[in-house]
Amino acid sequence: MDSARTFESIVIIFNPNSTGDAPELAQQLHDDLKGLLTYQPRITLQPTEHAGHAVDLAREAAAKGGDVLVVSVSGDGGYNEVVNGVMQAGNPQAVCAVLAAGNANDHSRIIGTKPLEQAIADGRVHNIDLLRIHTGQKEGDPHEYAHSYIGFGLTPVVATELEKGSKGALKEMVTVIKTFSEFKPFAIRQSDGKRRKFDSLVFANINEMAKYATLSEADTIPSDGKFEVIVFPHMPKWRVLLTALRATTQGLGDQPSVESYEFTTLKPLPYQIDGEVKSVEADVKVRVESAPSALAILG
Repeated sequence: MDSARTFESIVIIFNPNSTGDAPELAQQLHDDLKGLLTYQPRITLQPTEHAGHAVDLAREAAAKGGDVLVVSVSGDGGYNEVVNGVMQAGNPQAVCAVLAAGNANDHSRIIGTKPLEQAIADGRVHNIDLLRIHTGQKEGDPHEYAHSYIGFGLTPVVATELEKGSKGALKEMVTVIKTFSEFKPFAIRQSDGKRRKFDSLVFANINEMAKYATLSEADTIPSDGKFEVIVFPHMPKWRVLLTALRATTQGLGDQPSVESYEFTTLKPLPYQIDGEVKSVEADVKVRVESAPSALAILG
């Protein structure tokens, strides 16, 4: 149930060295909120100093307790850090929000319903599901969460190459085509014990990704305790291209919806989590599961 909320503090986290306009957007949000809100929370601008710093800043902000709103002025990857920091803090009153300022803003584009400053003023908070991935973490290690998707196979490989190059539609397209032509499938052992080859395996909490592709017919707001599994078994490359084309034009239609998915890696395997590329070692049991209504958000 939505409830109108006010906040004791609002912490705005941004990368001052962003290739986009994150510093300007963060300052603008700060100034807009000062004039728009009918109450007077502490509003703090928090620039990051290095990769991963947003996790620490968000955790520290939320761990102070009370009604705190942590805003990420970033793309999907920066927002992922803020979400994980807030989840680590364990403050049930903490709320997250994202102001799009990156190359990929899938979560903001799909979840957002109004300008963020207006959403904050309205104070209508609702909870969404997260994806939680286990990749052999030790007991006591923090869980790892995704707000939008986790992808194995083509997804992280293309993302890694895009990060190496410069942005821009034409250069992105050339990079994708080159990477695709050199791509090799990956094999995993599924929970039934059988070894299978895939070109791509995506666990999606939202129904679109990478600005263009419609992955499923799932509801826009992820709040059903399940996620979609989009599987590209290994196939000739022309068929992969046709499937990708269908995703960008008419969508892939209904996809299986599950609460959890398990498999074991056979070799070290890269994966993409909300735009950030990480990797999991060989012979690790990977489990992806829904964390129902785990995150309170505004937007």
